Amino acid sequence: MSDVVPEELDEAECLRLIAPGGIGRLVFAGRFDLTVLPVNYKLHNGAILFRTAQYGSTDEDLRTGIEHAEYRVAFEVDDFDVAAREGWSVLLQGPAHHLDTEAEQAEATAVGEVPWADGDREHFIRITPARITGRRIRRHSSASPA
Repeated sequence: MSDVVPEELDEAECLRLIAPGGIGRLVFAGRFDLTVLPVNYKLHNGAILFRTAQYGSTDEDLRTGIEHAEYRVAFEVDDFDVAAREGWSVLLQGPAHHLDTEAEQAEATAVGEVPWADGDREHFIRITPARITGRRIRRHSSASPA
């Protein structure tokens, strides 16, 4: 019998876990079918903020071509300790909003999210979660009977 216990996380705990930023996985159905891309991100005002190349494949794949319609995506962040068999995973689902106006771009630039990859990454995308779920797996620590 396993001593690893799964636990559902509430939204507040999910946001606390991903608040430091780092690397997450952007998930969407693109022109080449299902796509999963690692991106570095910041959490700002409860939303995921990341940068990509303007007119690049991610920018183009996440545009619907319909005014005011936003592409729905998933964004996953996790942290695991393989040796301890413990970790957590958070999944956010919601629309990917392109920050195209000068005001949106200025606000995003002020957040200070810096892309890790080289090259022109001046286009910002914000994912405002419509749904946030998470799970944690921990080893059960029960005291031995005396």
